[in-house]
Formats: sequence, C-alpha cells, structure tokens
Amino acid sequence: MPGSYTPERKVDSFRSSTERWLIGSFYGWLTLLSCLIGVGLIIIAVRWLQNRAATYDITDQRLIVKRGLIMKSIDEIELYRVKDVRVDYSLINQIADIGTITITSTDRTTGHAAFVLRDVPAARERREGLRKLVDRARQLRGVRELDVDSEDGWR
Repeated sequence: MPGSYTPERKVDSFRSSTERWLIGSFYGWLTLLSCLIGVGLIIIAVRWLQNRAATYDITDQRLIVKRGLIMKSIDEIELYRVKDVRVDYSLINQIADIGTITITSTDRTTGHAAFVLRDVPAARERREGLRKLVDRARQLRGVRELDVDSEDGWR
C-alpha cells in the first residue's frame, strides 16, 4: 500500500576496535612500544574509553551514532541523504581487518562535512552494505541525487 509505514529494521551495530587499532595501525604499534616507558597504558586507556563511548547502529533507513559515557548524545544520519561512502585502509589495517569509513552527507548532523568512523572492524564489508542500504533508502523515498556545479549549472 503506497504511503504506508514500514518499521525500521536494525541491520548492524558496532564500535571502533581498540584491539585491532593496536595491532592494525602504525600509531597502535607506537603506543605498544611506548608501554615500555609507561605512557602507552594511558594512551590505550583513553582510546578504549573513546571507543566504548561511541556506538554505531545501522538500520535500513538511518545511521544512528550514540556517544558519551556520562552525558549521552544521539545523532542520526538519514541514509537517503548520504552522497558518498568511502573506506580507507593501510596495509597494516588490512591485516587487522579494520579501516576508516568516511561518509559525505547533506544531513544536518554532518553539517555538510565528512563524517568519519575510525578503526571500524570489517570496514570494507560494512561500506558495501551501507552503500546498498543508501540506494535502497533513496528508492523507497523516490529520491534522486542531482549535483549542481556553481560554474556550469546542473550535472
């Protein structure tokens, strides 16, 4: 039935991975080496708290970002507003199966800037799943993307 409500379905939920960051990034290796002088444990503890404080839930309509341990905030990015989803990873990241997902969106949550999810486990697979969900959300809402170039007009 057109216009009828369909409930959201949770597709994925994840956090940035401190463990994979330690073994899968250059800075993680430096942090492990700095444990020899005692500083590394503080860096690991801070990084772990940052990662515990942020949870990413993906539904078939939104990316929901929950942040905070004491003071909590929830931001949502409507998937139909996502313009681009990019994943970056180094050789070391590939070994640990983590990466950085960058989302470009017209949603107010991102403020028209890139929204970055760091140290995401299985980032390549999550990026592909997110891309498919974005396409599906656009089709569901009948949204088409048009790029406007200030010099040339419509593209």
